[in-house]
Amino acid sequence: MNYKKHLAALIITLMLPFFSTSQDSNLGNWLIYFGNKKFNQKWNLHHEVQYRNYNAIGDLEQLLLRSGLGYTFNEGKNNFLLGYGYILSENYVGNTDEKISVNEHRIYQQFISTQNIGSVQIGHRYRFEQRFVEEDFKMRFRYFLSMKVPLCKKENQESKYYLSAYNEIFLNTKSSIFDRNRLYGGIGYNINKNVRIEAGYMNQFFETSGRDQINLITFVNF
Repeated sequence: MNYKKHLAALIITLMLPFFSTSQDSNLGNWLIYFGNKKFNQKWNLHHEVQYRNYNAIGDLEQLLLRSGLGYTFNEGKNNFLLGYGYILSENYVGNTDEKISVNEHRIYQQFISTQNIGSVQIGHRYRFEQRFVEEDFKMRFRYFLSMKVPLCKKENQESKYYLSAYNEIFLNTKSSIFDRNRLYGGIGYNINKNVRIEAGYMNQFFETSGRDQINLITFVNF
């Protein structure tokens, strides 16, 4: 029964941000692709594309391209990765319809650890970023806690459907320490052992404002 207590504690942790003060929020849409190429049992190449919109589609908020080389150890439970990302942001100027483009180059290091509590998969990701935003240099730490729960599992068969949830907090190394927090919940479908798709809702909030996004995600392993 201990795993049920751990699972309950995890769910409470993931839901904590919902109890924060109410904030202004707008609905947007993120189209996301995650790819992972395994060279062998140890080495892998991660790559992703995220097309983020202020609305349903067509009003670009951010284009994110990210890749990295990873090394897996501890029987596949842990992965260390060194990566690079390019981010193009289209930011509105005040309350006008005018936009300015902001270019960012990012180097990051991350460590991922996974564990299972019964049939539930728990993931921890620790990421440290060095951000070159136009002429400015920033650093940021991120902690990502995720949960994946299979649904309708049949005996001796892998479940096709699953529930997914995560909470990620972003912390700056200077000025205002708290950067943002992301809380997500969704449902996914395993097309086969290498491809799965997922759709969900994410709330991203700052100190005094917030935004809501519908996330459509594709995961591909080669």
